[in-house]
Amino acid sequence: MVGNSENSGLYRSDEKKERNINTPLKSDAFLLSEEEKMEKIEQSFKEIMDVMGLDLKDDSLQDTPKRVAKMFVKEIFSGLNPDNKPAVSVFANTYGYSEMLIEKDILVQSSCEHHFLPFFGKAHVAYIPNKHVIGLSKINRIVEYYCKRPQVQERLTLQISEELKSALGTEDVAVFIESKHMCVAMRGIKDDHSTTATFNYSGKFKEMELKNQFLRMIGK
Repeated sequence: MVGNSENSGLYRSDEKKERNINTPLKSDAFLLSEEEKMEKIEQSFKEIMDVMGLDLKDDSLQDTPKRVAKMFVKEIFSGLNPDNKPAVSVFANTYGYSEMLIEKDILVQSSCEHHFLPFFGKAHVAYIPNKHVIGLSKINRIVEYYCKRPQVQERLTLQISEELKSALGTEDVAVFIESKHMCVAMRGIKDDHSTTATFNYSGKFKEMELKNQFLRMIGK
């Protein structure tokens, strides 16, 4: 296992900012193997189902704790494991491209850390190349990696932005996420029409002309 710190993937060095952007993890978060974590989650989820009064002897329910444990560790929360962080390929910008590059409509599927219910939508990412460009699919993989953990959308937006700045060695990055939260649609206010938008503009994208161009290109 690699260390439990994500700080090496952040472009900034300010410690307070890094602590706020990093997903909150315990210092011993990686002492257990994935198999050990799944065993513990399986037992805990059995207890939850039992307390709720579900019959774990039923054919439909008896393997549910094992399925949930595997889903948590191997799938929807696999982004908690730094071993799953995608390798980011960058290439020399030998052709001297210096305009905005936008990757639109990237799938966002994550889980709200407050209620462990899904939120989903689209991310739009842009950057202005300096010395390097990034393989296009790697942008999607960065978004996917940070989505696969308990999240808040605000932190997710910043994590994607900081990862791209670190990989590309530039401040000129913009990230816009719009999503629907099931914790709003299914409980509490039960509003299934509203969406949540978050964004982060850095470097040249703080300039109004470039910001407006980016928003026009993504249809906002």
